[in-house]
Amino acid sequence: MLLEKGLSSNSISAYMTDLRKLLNYATDNELAMKDITTSNLEELFAEQYDKGIKPRSMARMLSGIKSFFKYLFLEDYIQKNPAELLDAPSIGVKLPAVLSIEEIDNMLSVIDLSTMEGTRNYAIIETLYSCGLRVSELTSLRFTNLFFDDGFIRVDGKGSKQRLVPISDVAIKKINNYLTYRNSMEAKKGSEDYLFISKRGTPISRITVFYYVKKYAEEAGIKKTISPHTLRHSFATHMIERGANIRYVQAMLGHEKITTTEMYTHLDRNFLRQEIISHHPLNKED
Repeated sequence: MLLEKGLSSNSISAYMTDLRKLLNYATDNELAMKDITTSNLEELFAEQYDKGIKPRSMARMLSGIKSFFKYLFLEDYIQKNPAELLDAPSIGVKLPAVLSIEEIDNMLSVIDLSTMEGTRNYAIIETLYSCGLRVSELTSLRFTNLFFDDGFIRVDGKGSKQRLVPISDVAIKKINNYLTYRNSMEAKKGSEDYLFISKRGTPISRITVFYYVKKYAEEAGIKKTISPHTLRHSFATHMIERGANIRYVQAMLGHEKITTTEMYTHLDRNFLRQEIISHHPLNKED
């Protein structure tokens, strides 16, 4: 069953650890697997909770146990699946790292604009942030996706779904600065229409974008763990902070479900709380 799922060795190890907890519970209570009920499983998870097991680990354990009992049921080892109605514990929203506008400006300020590479990278970071793009959407940008006169770019998102995204005047300016170099560069056959290319004339890779984002963040003295996706998170958070309609943000990000975009309202509330703590007069020390 584990091999059929194509799990990694670490995932298999975690899965076996979780099943041992189930086996130990059954042994301690002198239960065969066919005798375990939903109430038994609820008791097992209550014991794990009392031991301080984190919700994310509990959710993984539940997923493994559900798969296990589903397998037993399908193979006719049991007549009823006791895990079928169990609900996953709430694991909360894992809030991503977000950069302040000042931190983004600091990143941009360390880029050497006297080179083709620096001019290109400035345009890349500005576009990632001002349009809220995924890195894959940026690396696949083509000249035929640019509608600067109308202030939009066309993005190839997840599932080959296209969307129009507004682009700022600043990002347009930085891309145009890069084009003074790009127009003189020789692109490899098949790459001629790609906007951002490498020195080799091939479309810039996700790894290269990741490398430069990390590099400039470190040079700017930013201690947070960031990636190109951090700029997308930052864009969405700043939009929500400044009162943008969540439906508009959803459309710009290309989220299918509004619940995905609602994560940024959590970020916004967290930001507001920190601002109140920092600036409220009652929190000032004498």
